[in-house]
Amino acid sequence: MKTFGFAGWSGSGKTTLIEKLIPRFASRGLKVSLIKHAHHAFDVDHPGKDSYRHRHAGAAEILVTSSRRWVLMHELRGAHEPPFEEQVKRFSPCDLLLVEGFKFAPIPKLEVWRAETGEALLHPNDPHIVAVASDSKVETKLPLLDLNDDAGIAKFLLGHLKLA
Repeated sequence: MKTFGFAGWSGSGKTTLIEKLIPRFASRGLKVSLIKHAHHAFDVDHPGKDSYRHRHAGAAEILVTSSRRWVLMHELRGAHEPPFEEQVKRFSPCDLLLVEGFKFAPIPKLEVWRAETGEALLHPNDPHIVAVASDSKVETKLPLLDLNDDAGIAKFLLGHLKLA
């Protein structure tokens, strides 16, 4: 399984870019999975649903399954969030695991940067960033990719991961 991350500040366009890249990779026959680090209070369950009621009653894990999908929810209930490496072990085998939101994971990453976020570039302080994708000029020694050229970014990533 090859792993590749996307680093950038909120509003930089990471999710939009990944949404465009996944079909490009899948159309090449690659099985693609994604891990996204979310904000602390996210919830995929909804009040009134049986799984929500069971979780709020105190169940540690709830697995909801159907003929189309399944999801396993695990309540930490005050325990520490497992490290990135432990989370990755939970995935079924795939060709490419895309990672969004784990800025400091020690994996190859593409920095997605837009000037309008007002945030500093990450790559000068992260040796795992292998290229920068932006919609403006960036002073960098790394490969600079056009954020609006998802075909070019896909080609770069596949080449970097030796999946081309």
